[in-house]
Amino acid sequence: MQETKKEIKPESLGKVVLLLGGMSSEREVSLMSGKGVYDALTEAGVDVTRFDPQEQKVSELEKGGYDRAFIALHGRYGEDGTIQGVLEYLGVPYTGPGVKTSAIAIDKNLTKQIWRERQIPTPKGMLVSLDSDLHYVMQELGRDLVVKPAREGSSIGLTKLKDATIEELHAAIEKAAVLDRHVLVEERIFGRELTVAVMGSGQDAKVLPIIEIIAPDGDYDYQNKYFTNDVRYECPAKLSDDLREDISRACLSAYRALGARGWSRIDLILADDGSFCLLEMNTSPGMTAHSLVPLAAKNAGLSYKELVLQVLAEAKLDFVRP
Repeated sequence: MQETKKEIKPESLGKVVLLLGGMSSEREVSLMSGKGVYDALTEAGVDVTRFDPQEQKVSELEKGGYDRAFIALHGRYGEDGTIQGVLEYLGVPYTGPGVKTSAIAIDKNLTKQIWRERQIPTPKGMLVSLDSDLHYVMQELGRDLVVKPAREGSSIGLTKLKDATIEELHAAIEKAAVLDRHVLVEERIFGRELTVAVMGSGQDAKVLPIIEIIAPDGDYDYQNKYFTNDVRYECPAKLSDDLREDISRACLSAYRALGARGWSRIDLILADDGSFCLLEMNTSPGMTAHSLVPLAAKNAGLSYKELVLQVLAEAKLDFVRP
Protein backbone atom coordinates (compact mmCIF):
# COMPACT_ATOMS: atom_id res chain seq x y z
CA MET A 1 0.00 0.00 0.00
CA GLN A 2 2.91 2.38 0.51
CA GLU A 3 3.14 3.17 -3.18
CA THR A 4 -0.57 4.15 -3.23
CA LYS A 5 -0.29 6.67 -0.37
CA LYS A 6 -1.45 10.06 -1.64
CA GLU A 7 -1.18 13.49 -0.14
CA ILE A 8 -4.76 14.69 0.28
CA LYS A 9 -5.47 18.35 0.94
CA PRO A 10 -8.29 18.73 3.50
CA GLU A 11 -9.81 21.68 1.64
CA SER A 12 -10.21 19.51 -1.48
CA LEU A 13 -12.71 17.32 0.38
CA GLY A 14 -15.23 20.14 0.79
CA LYS A 15 -18.01 20.07 3.36
CA VAL A 16 -18.19 16.55 4.84
CA VAL A 17 -20.96 14.79 6.74
CA LEU A 18 -19.98 11.88 8.99
CA LEU A 19 -22.78 9.33 9.43
CA LEU A 20 -22.59 7.45 12.72
CA GLY A 21 -24.77 5.76 15.33
CA GLY A 22 -27.88 4.73 13.45
CA MET A 23 -30.58 2.23 14.34
CA SER A 24 -28.92 -1.17 14.06
CA SER A 25 -27.84 -3.58 16.79
CA GLU A 26 -24.31 -2.31 16.11
CA ARG A 27 -25.11 1.27 17.12
CA GLU A 28 -22.67 1.26 20.04
CA VAL A 29 -19.81 0.13 17.81
CA SER A 30 -20.75 2.69 15.15
CA LEU A 31 -20.57 5.50 17.69
CA MET A 32 -17.06 4.36 18.63
CA SER A 33 -16.02 4.15 14.96
CA GLY A 34 -17.53 7.56 14.32
CA LYS A 35 -15.65 9.17 17.21
CA GLY A 36 -12.34 7.90 15.85
CA VAL A 37 -13.10 9.10 12.33
CA TYR A 38 -14.39 12.48 13.55
CA ASP A 39 -11.29 13.11 15.66
CA ALA A 40 -9.02 12.19 12.74
CA LEU A 41 -10.85 14.43 10.26
CA THR A 42 -10.96 17.33 12.71
CA GLU A 43 -7.24 16.98 13.41
CA ALA A 44 -6.58 16.97 9.65
CA GLY A 45 -8.49 20.23 9.25
CA VAL A 46 -11.49 18.82 7.36
CA ASP A 47 -14.82 20.67 7.60
CA VAL A 48 -16.86 17.80 9.09
CA THR A 49 -20.30 17.58 10.70
CA ARG A 50 -21.65 14.55 12.59
CA PHE A 51 -25.07 13.16 11.64
CA ASP A 52 -26.88 10.40 13.54
CA PRO A 53 -29.84 8.98 11.54
CA GLN A 54 -31.50 7.80 14.75
CA GLU A 55 -31.47 11.29 16.26
CA GLN A 56 -31.84 13.48 13.15
CA LYS A 57 -34.18 13.62 10.17
CA VAL A 58 -33.10 12.99 6.60
CA SER A 59 -34.43 16.44 5.73
CA GLU A 60 -31.55 17.86 7.79
CA LEU A 61 -29.13 15.84 5.69
CA GLU A 62 -30.64 17.29 2.54
CA LYS A 63 -30.39 20.87 3.82
CA GLY A 64 -26.74 20.45 4.83
CA GLY A 65 -25.29 21.09 1.38
CA TYR A 66 -22.62 18.44 1.86
CA ASP A 67 -19.96 17.65 -0.74
CA ARG A 68 -19.31 14.09 0.45
CA ALA A 69 -20.22 11.63 3.20
CA PHE A 70 -18.13 9.30 5.34
CA ILE A 71 -20.27 6.30 6.34
CA ALA A 72 -19.27 5.01 9.79
CA LEU A 73 -22.61 3.22 10.24
CA HIS A 74 -22.59 -0.56 10.73
CA GLY A 75 -25.30 -3.14 10.12
CA ARG A 76 -28.85 -2.50 8.98
CA TYR A 77 -29.84 0.87 7.57
CA GLY A 78 -26.18 1.83 7.31
CA GLU A 79 -24.38 -1.05 5.63
CA ASP A 80 -27.23 -2.61 3.64
CA GLY A 81 -27.75 -0.10 0.83
CA THR A 82 -30.40 1.93 2.66
CA ILE A 83 -28.38 5.04 3.53
CA GLN A 84 -26.42 4.60 0.30
CA GLY A 85 -29.71 4.96 -1.59
CA VAL A 86 -30.57 8.13 0.34
CA LEU A 87 -27.18 9.63 -0.53
CA GLU A 88 -27.60 8.62 -4.18
CA TYR A 89 -30.97 10.43 -4.21
CA LEU A 90 -29.40 13.51 -2.65
CA GLY A 91 -26.38 13.36 -4.97
CA VAL A 92 -23.84 13.23 -2.12
CA PRO A 93 -20.82 11.00 -2.92
CA TYR A 94 -20.17 8.51 -0.11
CA THR A 95 -17.48 6.15 1.12
CA GLY A 96 -17.52 2.41 0.51
CA PRO A 97 -19.48 0.26 -1.93
CA GLY A 98 -22.67 1.35 -3.66
CA VAL A 99 -26.33 0.45 -3.15
CA LYS A 100 -26.40 -2.93 -4.87
CA THR A 101 -23.10 -4.19 -3.46
CA SER A 102 -24.04 -3.09 0.05
CA ALA A 103 -27.44 -4.82 -0.19
CA ILE A 104 -25.83 -8.05 -1.38
CA ALA A 105 -22.92 -8.07 1.09
CA ILE A 106 -25.15 -7.62 4.17
CA ASP A 107 -26.87 -10.89 3.15
CA LYS A 108 -24.35 -13.62 3.92
CA ASN A 109 -26.30 -16.28 2.05
CA LEU A 110 -26.64 -14.24 -1.15
CA THR A 111 -22.97 -13.23 -0.94
CA LYS A 112 -21.91 -16.86 -0.79
CA GLN A 113 -24.14 -17.85 -3.69
CA ILE A 114 -22.28 -15.33 -5.85
CA TRP A 115 -18.89 -16.44 -4.55
CA ARG A 116 -19.67 -20.10 -5.22
CA GLU A 117 -20.60 -19.28 -8.80
CA ARG A 118 -17.11 -17.74 -9.17
CA GLN A 119 -15.47 -20.82 -7.58
CA ILE A 120 -14.43 -18.78 -4.55
CA PRO A 121 -14.21 -21.17 -1.55
CA THR A 122 -16.86 -20.70 1.14
CA PRO A 123 -18.43 -23.05 3.72
CA LYS A 124 -21.37 -25.25 2.81
CA GLY A 125 -24.60 -23.93 4.32
CA MET A 126 -28.33 -23.35 4.00
CA LEU A 127 -31.07 -20.98 5.11
CA VAL A 128 -33.38 -22.42 7.76
CA SER A 129 -36.39 -21.45 9.87
CA LEU A 130 -37.80 -22.70 13.15
CA ASP A 131 -39.93 -25.11 11.11
CA SER A 132 -37.05 -26.65 9.15
CA ASP A 133 -36.25 -30.36 9.30
CA LEU A 134 -33.19 -30.22 11.55
CA HIS A 135 -32.36 -33.90 11.00
CA TYR A 136 -31.96 -33.05 7.30
CA VAL A 137 -29.82 -30.01 8.17
CA MET A 138 -27.46 -32.21 10.19
CA GLN A 139 -27.45 -34.89 7.53
CA GLU A 140 -26.28 -32.30 4.98
CA LEU A 141 -23.93 -30.22 7.13
CA GLY A 142 -22.81 -32.46 10.00
CA ARG A 143 -22.98 -31.77 13.73
CA ASP A 144 -20.25 -29.13 13.95
CA LEU A 145 -22.14 -26.01 12.92
CA VAL A 146 -22.25 -22.23 12.95
CA VAL A 147 -25.68 -20.60 13.24
CA LYS A 148 -26.11 -16.90 12.53
CA PRO A 149 -28.64 -14.30 11.43
CA ALA A 150 -28.12 -13.92 7.67
CA ARG A 151 -28.08 -10.12 7.84
CA GLU A 152 -26.32 -9.15 11.07
CA GLY A 153 -22.72 -8.26 11.88
CA SER A 154 -20.21 -8.18 14.75
CA SER A 155 -21.06 -11.82 15.63
CA ILE A 156 -24.38 -10.67 17.12
CA GLY A 157 -26.78 -13.62 17.40
CA LEU A 158 -24.10 -16.11 16.31
CA THR A 159 -23.68 -19.55 17.91
CA LYS A 160 -20.87 -22.04 17.32
CA LEU A 161 -21.78 -25.68 17.93
CA LYS A 162 -19.57 -28.77 18.30
CA ASP A 163 -21.14 -32.24 18.01
CA ALA A 164 -24.52 -30.54 18.40
CA THR A 165 -27.79 -32.15 19.40
CA ILE A 166 -31.07 -31.34 17.67
CA GLU A 167 -32.08 -29.38 20.77
CA GLU A 168 -28.90 -27.28 20.72
CA LEU A 169 -29.33 -26.52 17.03
CA HIS A 170 -32.97 -25.52 17.57
CA ALA A 171 -31.98 -23.21 20.44
CA ALA A 172 -29.28 -21.57 18.29
CA ILE A 173 -31.78 -21.00 15.46
CA GLU A 174 -34.25 -19.48 17.93
CA LYS A 175 -31.55 -17.10 19.16
CA ALA A 176 -30.67 -15.98 15.63
CA ALA A 177 -34.31 -15.73 14.52
CA VAL A 178 -34.95 -13.03 17.13
CA LEU A 179 -32.73 -10.76 15.01
CA ASP A 180 -33.52 -11.96 11.48
CA ARG A 181 -36.19 -14.22 10.00
CA HIS A 182 -33.46 -15.45 7.65
CA VAL A 183 -31.13 -17.76 9.61
CA LEU A 184 -28.02 -19.27 8.05
CA VAL A 185 -26.61 -22.62 9.24
CA GLU A 186 -23.14 -23.55 7.98
CA GLU A 187 -20.65 -26.33 8.44
CA ARG A 188 -18.17 -25.28 11.10
CA ILE A 189 -14.59 -25.17 9.90
CA PHE A 190 -11.94 -25.33 12.60
CA GLY A 191 -8.76 -23.38 12.00
CA ARG A 192 -7.09 -19.99 12.09
CA GLU A 193 -9.21 -16.84 11.79
CA LEU A 194 -7.90 -14.34 9.24
CA THR A 195 -9.14 -11.05 7.89
CA VAL A 196 -8.16 -9.14 4.76
CA ALA A 197 -8.85 -5.46 4.07
CA VAL A 198 -9.23 -4.41 0.45
CA MET A 199 -9.03 -0.81 -0.79
CA GLY A 200 -9.69 0.73 -4.18
CA SER A 201 -11.88 -0.10 -7.14
CA GLY A 202 -11.87 -2.57 -10.02
CA GLN A 203 -8.47 -3.59 -11.27
CA ASP A 204 -6.84 -0.94 -9.06
CA ALA A 205 -8.06 -2.63 -5.86
CA LYS A 206 -5.31 -3.80 -3.51
CA VAL A 207 -5.17 -5.91 -0.36
CA LEU A 208 -3.61 -4.72 2.87
CA PRO A 209 -1.47 -7.05 5.01
CA ILE A 210 -3.40 -10.12 6.20
CA ILE A 211 -4.24 -10.23 9.92
CA GLU A 212 -4.59 -13.35 12.07
CA ILE A 213 -7.04 -13.08 14.98
CA ILE A 214 -6.07 -15.15 18.03
CA ALA A 215 -8.97 -15.06 20.48
CA PRO A 216 -9.30 -16.82 23.86
CA ASP A 217 -10.57 -20.35 23.20
CA GLY A 218 -11.13 -19.28 19.58
CA ASP A 219 -14.11 -17.20 20.70
CA TYR A 220 -13.94 -13.95 18.72
CA ASP A 221 -17.37 -12.77 19.87
CA TYR A 222 -18.91 -9.30 20.21
CA GLN A 223 -17.37 -8.74 23.64
CA ASN A 224 -13.88 -9.82 22.58
CA LYS A 225 -14.09 -7.81 19.36
CA TYR A 226 -14.71 -4.46 21.01
CA PHE A 227 -14.52 -4.46 24.78
CA THR A 228 -11.60 -6.59 26.00
CA ASN A 229 -7.86 -6.72 25.42
CA ASP A 230 -7.72 -10.51 25.47
CA VAL A 231 -7.41 -10.97 21.69
CA ARG A 232 -4.01 -11.06 20.00
CA TYR A 233 -3.48 -9.94 16.43
CA GLU A 234 -0.64 -11.04 14.16
CA CYS A 235 -0.06 -8.54 11.35
CA PRO A 236 1.12 -9.64 8.93
CA ALA A 237 -0.13 -13.16 9.62
CA LYS A 238 2.51 -15.89 9.59
CA LEU A 239 1.81 -17.54 6.23
CA SER A 240 3.90 -18.97 3.43
CA ASP A 241 4.34 -16.67 0.43
CA ASP A 242 2.28 -18.99 -1.76
CA LEU A 243 -0.60 -19.16 0.72
CA ARG A 244 -0.54 -15.41 1.25
CA GLU A 245 -0.74 -14.94 -2.51
CA ASP A 246 -3.61 -17.44 -2.85
CA ILE A 247 -5.63 -15.79 -0.07
CA SER A 248 -5.00 -12.28 -1.44
CA ARG A 249 -6.05 -13.37 -4.92
CA ALA A 250 -9.24 -15.00 -3.63
CA CYS A 251 -10.16 -11.91 -1.60
CA LEU A 252 -9.63 -9.61 -4.56
CA SER A 253 -11.81 -11.89 -6.68
CA ALA A 254 -14.49 -11.92 -3.97
CA TYR A 255 -14.39 -8.12 -3.67
CA ARG A 256 -14.71 -7.64 -7.41
CA ALA A 257 -17.38 -10.33 -7.74
CA LEU A 258 -19.68 -8.22 -5.55
CA GLY A 259 -18.77 -5.03 -7.42
CA ALA A 260 -17.19 -3.42 -4.37
CA ARG A 261 -15.35 -0.12 -4.38
CA GLY A 262 -13.70 2.17 -1.86
CA TRP A 263 -12.97 -0.35 0.87
CA SER A 264 -14.23 -3.50 2.59
CA ARG A 265 -12.96 -6.23 4.89
CA ILE A 266 -13.25 -9.95 4.17
CA ASP A 267 -13.16 -12.56 6.96
CA LEU A 268 -12.03 -16.13 6.38
CA ILE A 269 -10.99 -19.37 8.07
CA LEU A 270 -7.74 -21.19 7.29
CA ALA A 271 -8.19 -24.91 8.00
CA ASP A 272 -5.47 -27.18 9.35
CA ASP A 273 -5.04 -28.82 5.92
CA GLY A 274 -4.09 -25.47 4.35
CA SER A 275 -7.42 -24.89 2.61
CA PHE A 276 -9.39 -21.74 3.37
CA CYS A 277 -13.00 -20.53 3.16
CA LEU A 278 -14.29 -16.96 2.91
CA LEU A 279 -17.01 -16.18 5.45
CA GLU A 280 -18.35 -12.68 4.73
CA MET A 281 -17.53 -9.19 3.47
CA ASN A 282 -18.01 -6.09 5.62
CA THR A 283 -18.63 -3.00 3.48
CA SER A 284 -18.33 -0.46 6.32
CA PRO A 285 -15.43 -1.77 8.40
CA GLY A 286 -15.06 -0.83 12.05
CA MET A 287 -12.77 2.06 12.92
CA THR A 288 -12.60 1.62 16.71
CA ALA A 289 -9.45 1.22 18.80
CA HIS A 290 -9.88 -2.56 18.43
CA SER A 291 -10.66 -2.54 14.70
CA LEU A 292 -8.68 -4.41 12.11
CA VAL A 293 -8.48 -2.22 9.01
CA PRO A 294 -6.54 0.50 10.87
CA LEU A 295 -4.12 -2.18 12.10
CA ALA A 296 -3.56 -3.51 8.56
CA ALA A 297 -3.19 0.03 7.22
CA LYS A 298 -0.61 0.86 9.88
CA ASN A 299 1.40 -2.20 8.87
CA ALA A 300 1.22 -0.98 5.27
CA GLY A 301 2.55 2.46 6.22
CA LEU A 302 -0.74 4.37 6.55
CA SER A 303 -1.59 6.13 9.80
CA TYR A 304 -5.19 6.14 11.05
CA LYS A 305 -5.59 9.72 9.84
CA GLU A 306 -4.12 8.94 6.42
CA LEU A 307 -6.43 5.93 6.09
CA VAL A 308 -9.50 8.03 6.90
CA LEU A 309 -8.50 10.74 4.43
CA GLN A 310 -7.79 8.21 1.68
CA VAL A 311 -11.15 6.46 2.17
CA LEU A 312 -12.96 9.80 2.18
CA ALA A 313 -11.15 11.01 -0.95
CA GLU A 314 -12.50 7.94 -2.78
CA ALA A 315 -16.16 8.80 -2.04
CA LYS A 316 -18.33 8.20 -5.11
CA LEU A 317 -21.88 7.81 -6.40
CA ASP A 318 -23.21 4.82 -8.34
CA PHE A 319 -24.83 7.19 -10.81
CA VAL A 320 -23.47 10.65 -11.52
CA ARG A 321 -26.19 13.05 -12.55
CA PRO A 322 -25.78 14.93 -15.86
